[in-house]
Amino acid sequence: MATRELLVVILNHTNEELNLEPQSPSLDHGHWIDAPDSRPPQMILAGESGMLRCKSSHIGGGVQGSVTYRVVGFEANNRVTFLWNVTYVGPNKFDYSCAIDAFTVKVLGGRGSQAVVVFVFAFLVSPAVAQYGTTNGEVLSFLAPRAVTDAPNGYAPGRVSCPQRRPIIRKATTLSTEETSWLKLRGNNTISALKDVLTRANIGDIDTDAYVNGIVSDGGELPRIGIAISGGGYRAMMNGAGAIAAFDNRTTNSTDKGHLGGILQAATYLSGLSGGSWAVGSLYVQNFTTVESIIYASSGLLDSLWQFDNSIIEGPADLSVAQYYRELYQDVKDKADAGYNKTITDYWGRALSYQLVNASDGGPAYTFSSIANDIEFVAATAPMPIIVAVERTSGQLQIAGNSTIIEFNPWEMGSYDPGLAAFAPLKYIGSDFSNGTIKRDGNCIAGVDNAGFVMGTSSSLFNQAFLQIEKAENVPDFLLKAINNTLADIGEENKDIANWPNPFYKYNPRNNLNANSTVLTLVDGGEDLQNIPLHPLLLSERQVDVIFAVDGSADTTTHWPNGTALVATYQSSKEGASTQNSEFPKVPDQNTFINLGLNKRPTFFGCNTHSNNSGPVIVYLPNTPYTYQSNFTTFDLEYSDTERDEIIRNGYNVATMGNATVDSVHTPDDRCRRDSKKKA
Repeated sequence: MATRELLVVILNHTNEELNLEPQSPSLDHGHWIDAPDSRPPQMILAGESGMLRCKSSHIGGGVQGSVTYRVVGFEANNRVTFLWNVTYVGPNKFDYSCAIDAFTVKVLGGRGSQAVVVFVFAFLVSPAVAQYGTTNGEVLSFLAPRAVTDAPNGYAPGRVSCPQRRPIIRKATTLSTEETSWLKLRGNNTISALKDVLTRANIGDIDTDAYVNGIVSDGGELPRIGIAISGGGYRAMMNGAGAIAAFDNRTTNSTDKGHLGGILQAATYLSGLSGGSWAVGSLYVQNFTTVESIIYASSGLLDSLWQFDNSIIEGPADLSVAQYYRELYQDVKDKADAGYNKTITDYWGRALSYQLVNASDGGPAYTFSSIANDIEFVAATAPMPIIVAVERTSGQLQIAGNSTIIEFNPWEMGSYDPGLAAFAPLKYIGSDFSNGTIKRDGNCIAGVDNAGFVMGTSSSLFNQAFLQIEKAENVPDFLLKAINNTLADIGEENKDIANWPNPFYKYNPRNNLNANSTVLTLVDGGEDLQNIPLHPLLLSERQVDVIFAVDGSADTTTHWPNGTALVATYQSSKEGASTQNSEFPKVPDQNTFINLGLNKRPTFFGCNTHSNNSGPVIVYLPNTPYTYQSNFTTFDLEYSDTERDEIIRNGYNVATMGNATVDSVHTPDDRCRRDSKKKA
């Protein structure tokens, strides 16, 4: 027998502030877990979330309680109460009461002995919402049309109120509390998808339902799946989008025989780098929409996205070239006027946003950290997105294989690598951090992590492509002058950098190579040759068992992959560059990849049951011409809708091997016959 534990997440999806009532909370038959964030926060600002954690006081007992907040700005009857009753036997019960007709609450999750429940406090925009019960696990469409705008002043960062517990830099020895809590909810949500995928895989005489049910009933961890989408410009983005569509059970016919729909729903992590980050970031900024929804949209916001027939140099069809560049110029100028360094990446990231975020204005107020407040993500019905870049130390021009790899996730930015080994809260990058804290007279800043700037940072190698605007027609002189002045300020050799305010200033100078700089210089995530973002998925604490590595690189003279990205990650692993990572399986050199045809079909690495490899199985999915010659050059910036759709379709067929119509998957070890493996 054991105690019952509960994590409560309250997501404030309104424009109002919530203040804790003085007599609240109440807790019966339980106590608050001994941790800094266990008690309800005094306030939950608009668009933010609060957490509390409690457990039953007695073995074999449950815990029940409630917490009440006052909605600031409303007079009498201005309270909302969240209630829970986690029983030892029987289903957990959750409810709410709200005295203001303008608002409603949605309840998500809450199953199991170590439950995670999410209360979404939101505007009631339609009387039809009343038909939904409080325990329906489906996400209401009115709550989640797309991501939340979270920046205070558009593209320019701005001062915001500091939360009650001021942001701090955390030492990267464990996962964050946010990720740890989210993983519990995500684990529950992957069960049905994993069962479905394994059943359709028809793995011999294994009873896959019994296998999964046995793990769950024993309190064990289900196999964790990661998906990594490589860099390689628009080619890699669209090839990766095809793989994501193949893995997504929302894609038409993706759960038919020979298809792989459901792997995305069973996955815990989805990482992207450079061009791959465009696919990942764009889908999440649209609140984890589907690839199909974008390419088949005939009207509305989604119809305006991924329109690559209008080159990024020319801008979207609905804007004149002059207006497009005027807006780019003004956004970057606003950021500079607010006191922040600008680089070519600022212009590049803003331009990307018109294709990936919002064609009308580039979505200047959308931040990557706002994903943490999106319904799909909070409810853990989508994998955790991670975008990768590489740190460049002061004066460094060549990127070494052991450079510090920086990850962006919805909560944090930082690295587990020994050259930094720290994380900062992503929303508050730009705040007055010094030696890991913000002093009482220091300011909290938000808006630095613009979604386009994050994707632009991961793909900063394309800055040189963007500089082709000098050859374009109708580009206003004031923009060309601004870009040339920026190049003059940073130097021609720094045209591929992205400058971020350094939240790790004065922090851990013994190991932190940039501790004495107020600027954190980042570059394209593939500049260390690790062009598939495997690195964050290899972290031992994340316990990933299988990674689908989607490679859209252009390693050969004909722009196809040859395994270079895997070789680079293997070499880095052998050298022990990242001490907290699991061992990477042995892979052959590039010549062997080509000679054995491993660059033309899916290949499993890490399946040798006689090796001591404790790391994940790597399912390598190289881009190859199944149905289309998708080997466009990395710096091609313009694609017709037909070319776009055919590259995506080919990526789908690469992942599924033509819906299982091509020869069987190759593995260097015949003993490997599983789609995933779980270590004892």
